[in-house]
Amino acid sequence: MDNESFVFVFTHSGLEGTMHYRGTLFSLTLLCYCMILLVNIALILTIILDENLHEPMYIFLCNLCVSGLYGTVGFYPKFLLDLLSYAHVSSYAGCMIQAFVLYSYACCDFSILSVMAYDRYVAICRPLQYHSVMTKQRVTQLVSFSWFVPLFLMVICSLFIYRLRLCSSHIPKLYCANFLIAQLSCSATSWLTSIEPSNSTALLMTVIYLLHAVFIVCTYVYLVRSCLRSLEERGKFMQTCVPHLLSLFHVIVALLFDIMYMRYGSRDLPQSLQNFLAMEFLIVPPLLNPLIYGLKLTKIRNRILGLCKKKT
Repeated sequence: MDNESFVFVFTHSGLEGTMHYRGTLFSLTLLCYCMILLVNIALILTIILDENLHEPMYIFLCNLCVSGLYGTVGFYPKFLLDLLSYAHVSSYAGCMIQAFVLYSYACCDFSILSVMAYDRYVAICRPLQYHSVMTKQRVTQLVSFSWFVPLFLMVICSLFIYRLRLCSSHIPKLYCANFLIAQLSCSATSWLTSIEPSNSTALLMTVIYLLHAVFIVCTYVYLVRSCLRSLEERGKFMQTCVPHLLSLFHVIVALLFDIMYMRYGSRDLPQSLQNFLAMEFLIVPPLLNPLIYGLKLTKIRNRILGLCKKKT
């Protein structure tokens, strides 16, 4: 216990070797962030302003875009400031807030995609009952679930992190993460470095998101079986489920990259590759999700094209 100390500022690694091309990296990052803001806000406004798009599928898609904006605002402004600064530091409060925002965003994304899978299941496998099942009240409950559960779990996680005594202040990553903050704990074993049955919070989070994954797999087993019956149902699957599968694939791959990097990340990897693995879930899903849906879903594509024609 003699080495324990209070930590007020965290330092980050990852940008030490970027001094000579920091301006280029800043410009590319700013362009990427502006593109994320543009495509997500455009899709959100399109859905909100067009009453024909006030349907469950588009409401869930709107929430997916809001989640993308929520997550990226927790990373890009701070990262852009770091690119202009020689000292890459975060205050204790700022680091805790960033970790909360980034990982609640990741959990919200997964929950929303699970809800969207349920919506597609009802639309394709039970089309005659769709409007009686997906009522306004049910949609509200599903949207609330996809936001409340991740945020509630991350509040509990943050409280556990806050109670830890830290013996170090260096985070070997571009941004703050609960797992890495917990690794700085003076305790031999923290609640995040190993998932044990005795740890109710970590176990609860693991069970909930494993159930999400099992639910999505089961849903698509039924969807594929249903779509094999007729060409019409196959067409519905290709138009509405393929974008969802692509979004789901992006999110899972990005999160796996991040988890693998934090648990098994090696200093032998080039720093640029380490940075990409750390940032992938903050670049690809928020940028590609609205583009995929905007190009694939006919109603949204026609609405956006119609607005573009009016302006020209």
